[in-house]
Amino acid sequence: MSRLSVFILLLTAAWAVPSMADEQFVSIDVFIDSEQALAAWQFEFTAGATLMQVVGVENGQSGAFSTAPYYDREATNLGRVDRIVVADYSLADGAVLPSGRIRVTTLHLMLSADAVADFQSRLIVAAGYDGNEIEADISIEFSAGSEK
Repeated sequence: MSRLSVFILLLTAAWAVPSMADEQFVSIDVFIDSEQALAAWQFEFTAGATLMQVVGVENGQSGAFSTAPYYDREATNLGRVDRIVVADYSLADGAVLPSGRIRVTTLHLMLSADAVADFQSRLIVAAGYDGNEIEADISIEFSAGSEK
């Protein structure tokens, strides 16, 4: 293969691979607010018509939920998705379960640089220590240090 052929091949490959400037990273904090102790939760998160690549899902601020929550890793590993469902539960004693406004997870996303995401969250369920559904609200905020 001639040097010119190698140069053209490398130039073509570099052109096809998106640069970091073509993408933006965003971190979203997800909060659940309930007056009752929270033992389990599940929510759906979407970015509107924008496809997102989930690059990380981390645990929240409560020791009762000390590991990363559950989500469909296979679907997110395939690339860009339009939604993600995230859930977690704790078998901790009711006395140590959190109540009030608690950050349950932080989602780390990669979007196209020109994307105009319409982030939405929908609480599917929140449950207390006894397994019964409890009243709760969900909210999202950009994390400190997020590019947005």
